[in-house]
Amino acid sequence: MSPREAHAARRLADDEARLAGKLDGKYVGKYVGDRAAGRRTNLTMGEVFTEFWRHPSPYLLGACLAAAITGRVLAGPGSWWELAVPLGLVAVLPVVEWLVHVFILHWRPRHLGPLTLDPLLARKHRAHHADPRAIPLVFIPWQAQLWLAPAWTALAWLVTPTTPAMFTLLTAIYAIKSGYEWTHHLLHSDYRPRSAWYRKVWRNHRLHHYKSEHYWFTVTTAGTADRLFGTAPDPSTVPTSPTVQRLHDLAL
Repeated sequence: MSPREAHAARRLADDEARLAGKLDGKYVGKYVGDRAAGRRTNLTMGEVFTEFWRHPSPYLLGACLAAAITGRVLAGPGSWWELAVPLGLVAVLPVVEWLVHVFILHWRPRHLGPLTLDPLLARKHRAHHADPRAIPLVFIPWQAQLWLAPAWTALAWLVTPTTPAMFTLLTAIYAIKSGYEWTHHLLHSDYRPRSAWYRKVWRNHRLHHYKSEHYWFTVTTAGTADRLFGTAPDPSTVPTSPTVQRLHDLAL
């Protein structure tokens, strides 16, 4: 086993111990991903919530959500079928998470003549894998948020038949994105899982970061779309990936 594989296996074991409430000390290491070592290992929900609002993404998402809600109120009465919009988005969220995670965030840099196709979201996600405990890397990059806002607005305008429906869709989109952002932040914080549901989601995401980057792609659920697409294997059957914290580095 290489040093990096041993490190990843050790981090996974430590996180499993924290999951069971058995690790109360500090983990100090020398490999990539340990730059945030030495932080507290148990934070309260209030402390995690306070930390959440120290970053720009929640404010950007909150502003867009507030604008969407305001637009929906000003647009006046809508149709009953608009209730299906948020319900439908919540239903397909695990699949959307999986597709975005696999095909956008885990995008492998490609060369087109002299150009290198390597989007910001993919670059930031590689940095996130290299240092999963660095909280600023957990959030959707603010630079991407600036162009995503008009893009979502244009899409909502194109696919909905009425102005009220457009704002209903935008409200649902930004409510779901805000929920996703909070969940992802919580998963990477030092808040210890308490509920059975959160333990499953927490462990699923830890396996993706410390066991293998090729599996366990869902974030707000545990293994829903992963089971659908065959990326939720028994962890004991999966070897620790040498590139789990250095995506696409085939030299390792």
